[in-house]
Amino acid sequence: MTTEHRNASSWIADRTLAFDSSGIRKVFALAATMKNPINLSIGQPDYDVPAEIRRSACEAIESGKNMYSPTQGIAPLIEKLKAEVASKYPSEDRDLFISSGTSGGLVLAMLSLVNPGDEVIVFDPYFVMYVPLIQLVGGVPVLIDTYPDFRIDLNKVRDAITPRTKMVLFNSPSNPTGVTATLEEIRGIAELCLEKGIALLSDEIYSPFHFGSPMVSPAKFNPQTIVIDGFSKSYAMTGWRLGYVHGPREIIQTMIKLQQYTFVCAPTPLQHASLAAMDYDMTAFYKNYESKRDRIVEGLRGYYEFVEPGGAFYIFPKVPSGASGKGACTGSEFVAKAIANELLVIPGNIFSKRDTHFRVSFAASDETLDRGIEVLRKLARG
Repeated sequence: MTTEHRNASSWIADRTLAFDSSGIRKVFALAATMKNPINLSIGQPDYDVPAEIRRSACEAIESGKNMYSPTQGIAPLIEKLKAEVASKYPSEDRDLFISSGTSGGLVLAMLSLVNPGDEVIVFDPYFVMYVPLIQLVGGVPVLIDTYPDFRIDLNKVRDAITPRTKMVLFNSPSNPTGVTATLEEIRGIAELCLEKGIALLSDEIYSPFHFGSPMVSPAKFNPQTIVIDGFSKSYAMTGWRLGYVHGPREIIQTMIKLQQYTFVCAPTPLQHASLAAMDYDMTAFYKNYESKRDRIVEGLRGYYEFVEPGGAFYIFPKVPSGASGKGACTGSEFVAKAIANELLVIPGNIFSKRDTHFRVSFAASDETLDRGIEVLRKLARG
């Protein structure tokens, strides 16, 4: 009798080979090794969860709310969110559940809607998870280039639609660009998907960080829109893993069914704490981020080409031609130079098929922003 010894790598599923580990995580790991980095890479608020909400989490834990919740989430939180959603998008067919983070919502949406070979339209640049998740379920990402102004051209979208198109993935305010879609773009993409019978998935996690005016969701114009939102960015609960999804009842029920066999439920005590969060006024926090946006825009103006962010907490400058000291360099090469100057930013090719830009997060203290602006100005001069 012989025993066949196999290398463990031969057991790894083919679906995992389509993408690499997130480059953002590599930058985070690098930050942990540096003594005093200027960290403008992190995509999370620089404030903490407000004390009142933290106390609610502790009270939930101490009072024994530590078991599984129903897969769809605790009833009081669902009812409160449903009332809020219904006031904006009244529909008898719109249902809602609590997901394990917005990332969990994205995973469940892909599993629920995308068959192998289905095409999903994605706007480039895009959030780092979109393309890998589509590939993970066997879907085919169809990228629509939005450079240089990061605006949605509806003619390009219409031309990209084929009989295999299942979904359009929409994100505003955008990660990584911070650009907010215009009302014309939002209405156009919503009505086009409705006309063509294509699922529209709207990632609205940055909706509170919409400067100058409230965000308008495509769900206003297309009642079949599936919306992913959550508490992570707005309340700085990125580690609490609390999101929610609302959309047509049959789709939401399918996602709940899959959550039962994957994530099971979102963290129970933190769901209870989120009830307190919904009554907490965060307006001053969001307003402060508009000031930070103005600070980084003024600091980089004249040194870099960029589209002024209308929301989120990112700006996506183009690498200047003189940054290498000998002509144009790629976004990756530029980021390597930034890291050599103890500045952590993210290369644009993590979010795009192009390698011409880089992402700066202005979710940082004003002091850190000023230090980062100083280094970026220095690098722009070459």
